[in-house]
Amino acid sequence: MSTAALTELEREIDAPGDGLDRLRLVPTPFVPEVRLHLAEDAIVWWARMEAAAGRTLPPPFWASAWAGGQALARHLLDHPHLAAGRRVLDLAAGSGLVAIAAALTGATQVVANDVDPYAVAAVTVNARANRVRVQARHGDLLDDDATPADLLVAGDVLYDRELADRVLPYLRRAAASGTQVLVGDPDRGHLPWDVLEVVASYPVPTTEPSVDSPVRRVQVLRPR
Repeated sequence: MSTAALTELEREIDAPGDGLDRLRLVPTPFVPEVRLHLAEDAIVWWARMEAAAGRTLPPPFWASAWAGGQALARHLLDHPHLAAGRRVLDLAAGSGLVAIAAALTGATQVVANDVDPYAVAAVTVNARANRVRVQARHGDLLDDDATPADLLVAGDVLYDRELADRVLPYLRRAAASGTQVLVGDPDRGHLPWDVLEVVASYPVPTTEPSVDSPVRRVQVLRPR
């Protein structure tokens, strides 16, 4: 994990004041059992951080509670047997919402993975805020053959075609190896209906930037 990213995020959390460019510890709308450090406005926060850093920073996907992750976290908390006593991997974890939900249900081990060092830092501070143990790991797993988990969860990982083309083969390999796979997605147009089937559907309040509806219908899916 990037120590610099964690230090920077902790400094942001502890900074006084409020406004659109601040992080706040708040209950997740559809999963109030979990509190997350979220941006009042992720775009405004991003702009301020880039201006301060004097360089381009990765989009702060971790600073919003995305609909797919909210639905998946809700599903785990409502069906605790899915994660309890199992090893769980949260792929592209972002804020760590789904990983934290898995930990709350009694998973024996929870790993939250992301390619963004700021997301890895966010998982760390959010797990701490919810008093659960989550291992935050940085790196790209999508070319790996093995999935060291009993349950693989992935929220909002199919938001563009290029990423979906990499994620789906990884999910299929994981399922073929015996790992249970669950995906949370609000259908942004990249769902392969011949590969995934619907397990549950939820009306989820939207908090991420640039959405045209306050509620989105989100599906929890698994490989066929």
